[in-house]
Amino acid sequence: MSTYVYGITARSHPALPEGMTGVGQPARPVRLLTAGELTAVVSDAPEDLRPKRRDLLAHQNLLAETGAGGCILPMRFGSIADDDDSVTQVLTARAEHYQERLRELDGKVEYNVKATHIEEAVLHLVMAENTELRSLAETNRRSGGGSYDDKIRLGEMVASAVKAKEAVDASEVQSLLTPAAAAVSVGPESTGWLLNVSFLVARDSAERFLAAVEQVRQSHAHLELRVNGPLPPYSFVEPGPAQSSGSTAGAGAGAQ
Repeated sequence: MSTYVYGITARSHPALPEGMTGVGQPARPVRLLTAGELTAVVSDAPEDLRPKRRDLLAHQNLLAETGAGGCILPMRFGSIADDDDSVTQVLTARAEHYQERLRELDGKVEYNVKATHIEEAVLHLVMAENTELRSLAETNRRSGGGSYDDKIRLGEMVASAVKAKEAVDASEVQSLLTPAAAAVSVGPESTGWLLNVSFLVARDSAERFLAAVEQVRQSHAHLELRVNGPLPPYSFVEPGPAQSSGSTAGAGAGAQ
């Protein structure tokens, strides 16, 4: 039977609560696989696993409860290995890497920040910043709206200005928040967001990071910021046993 991998901890990590369960319906009992100084938190993998809310929450809750006792390298939702042996083999082969990651991520959490423009606010802003746009808009207004070609030209110029502003804002937000983080991971582009970045933050520095986010909100009123966290540091762990062993990983990160 395939093995579902939740995360990797040190062998010295406190024991899990008795009777802990994970994904599946009925929920699969969680067990530990140890190789050397590392332990993988796993269960049997349900057949035809899908990113349903129940299972996403089970995955996240297990990581949260395990992480409360010490550092755990979280695997993405749906990380599945061929069997238990394939997991322990990768733990052994990549022991040095996982031990380094556990040391580096100990006491740290992830905050994912996404940003998008508030449409009306950014339109006012680009018009205020661009004299050519203002001049063309005023010319069109005085001529009763302008010709068809003038309207098309104005629309294209506005769209280009907004696109350029997206790139500037994304760079500014990331640069303003980076000093409050221990590491940064740029996420994949997603529809509707001009910024999708995860920040690794020490737990005892979380208030400083969130204060920096609030400062960005105040200084960039034309932006909408969405902050998700604290999360297990998903974006700062390289592929784990499931991915490295050649098995498939399920869809969805679950946490962002």
